[in-house]
Amino acid sequence: MSDKKTVDAHDQEVVDKAISFWKKNSKKIITISVAVIVVVGGYLGYNNFIQIPKELKANEELFAAENNFRKDSFNLALNGSGSTPGFLKVISKYSGTKAANLAHYYAGASYLQMGEFQKAVDQLNDFSAKGAKQVEAKAEGLLGDAYAELKKNDDAIAHYKNAGTIFEEDQAISSEYLFRGAMLSEMTGKTDQAIELYQILKDKYPRTDKGFIVDKYLARLGVVK
Repeated sequence: MSDKKTVDAHDQEVVDKAISFWKKNSKKIITISVAVIVVVGGYLGYNNFIQIPKELKANEELFAAENNFRKDSFNLALNGSGSTPGFLKVISKYSGTKAANLAHYYAGASYLQMGEFQKAVDQLNDFSAKGAKQVEAKAEGLLGDAYAELKKNDDAIAHYKNAGTIFEEDQAISSEYLFRGAMLSEMTGKTDQAIELYQILKDKYPRTDKGFIVDKYLARLGVVK
């Protein structure tokens, strides 16, 4: 019986403390709760009524520009025509969206095809692959091409090497850009660097097109089987 009274007394003490705490802090708790509701509600409202529709519209316009890109109409893909938007419009009109980010990639590739190499570099540097390794490898390879055209050989080789090692699962891309990096290194007298890149190609991608021919390039640099 005494144990029951002790438990009851303890429970009452807990209740009293809870009531006392609420009386002292109720206004603060309510204020914080309301603030959380406002923040969460504001975020959901922004996301559902502004950001998502913006993303959808941006994707629609990006798709139209991509169609021109696939047809090799690079100027049209960049600048659009009439009611058909281009990558540059998507970038400026929908800044902060995933579509605008991807438009930087396509714009860079378009400028590269058009021979405007610095603009290609600028657009590609504004692109973020965000964990998509295969796309990142392609972007790095395009940067390598653009820098090579600008005669910025050290930058070109660095990007070629990145392109060749970021996503090893795509052996065709990786071997191609390692080969380009090695060739440019060899052409500019960076023999040790050329050997390094040829050797990575030989070791990792021996069954690719470039892997089958790499031994003769190593041999002319004094590296034999």
